[in-house]
Amino acid sequence: MSLSRRTLAAGIGGAVVAAGLCATGIATAREDRGRSGRRPQTRTIRYQGSAGAVTPLELAAGLGYLEDVRLEWIGNSTSGPQDIQATVTGDTDIGGAFNGAIIRLIAAGAPITSLYSYYGVDAEVWSGYYVREDSPVRTVRDLADRTVGANTLGGQAEDVLRMRLRSAGLPAGRARSAQIVVVPPVSAEQALRSGQLDVAVLGGILRDAALERGGIRPVFNDYQVLGAFSCGCQVMRDGFVHDNPDTVRAVVGAVARALAWSQSRPAPQVIDRFRRILKARKRAEDASALQFWKGYGVAGRGGVIDARELSVWRDRLVDDGIVDRRDAPLDRLYTNRFNPYSGAA
Repeated sequence: MSLSRRTLAAGIGGAVVAAGLCATGIATAREDRGRSGRRPQTRTIRYQGSAGAVTPLELAAGLGYLEDVRLEWIGNSTSGPQDIQATVTGDTDIGGAFNGAIIRLIAAGAPITSLYSYYGVDAEVWSGYYVREDSPVRTVRDLADRTVGANTLGGQAEDVLRMRLRSAGLPAGRARSAQIVVVPPVSAEQALRSGQLDVAVLGGILRDAALERGGIRPVFNDYQVLGAFSCGCQVMRDGFVHDNPDTVRAVVGAVARALAWSQSRPAPQVIDRFRRILKARKRAEDASALQFWKGYGVAGRGGVIDARELSVWRDRLVDDGIVDRRDAPLDRLYTNRFNPYSGAA
């Protein structure tokens, strides 16, 4: 297995160039103008899903909150950065990713805005950084120069790691010496046990199953670093929001209600709804992992975005010289004006 590092810059650059060339054209081609000269607002939202899982957007549809807005599933996302890049280029109308990845893309010129939080970390929903029992890694500082398996570059696992290394007193250069290696989550445990990785980031059912098998131990987890904290948002293109404000308000309001519904119900009741949604959409999916669902981890009621949920990552990216603060002002990164649980609505 070849464990080589790629940079996110190429993907971001390609997305931004593609956005400049075709995002507006795609949106215009899809929506015909009416006799009055105003473009009719679309009532169809194209999106990517996740196999065997139910996103807050899909939950909103399953609960009937979307009313006459129709979801068009175009496939499953391979990662958060890929999902929001698909939104930038106009292949989808909505996408979601870790907030640090969103900031990188916006700072690079992508015309997107975060509309609501859709996943996070809490006492029940978190990921740990695990090593083998016999590993020489004993403290956070020992993670410098190690290979760390994560699902994508420029994602939450990488930024949390850099943040934790800096808080342990390592200078920026040493904090960046830990090498992120892209590994599918289902393969991370085996890569760790076979010695191909020094560290593996494990969460959810994959973490629980690995711990049950034994032979690994944690160095730290992201809940210890962040506490209860929303970590990712769903975004739309600015042009799409401008042209379809009523549809956007309907979508954000519906998802906000769905998130609030999931936050106020016991997990078994939410899981039962998930099973019905998976059965109804007929994608031949394995629903076995649903039994381990413990929540979305969203901190704000209804997915309302707290400025700190973006500023903490922006400040880290600025300190490391990855992003210029002038390219990522907070009021450019997100809005709560469509969320009925926000005073800005």
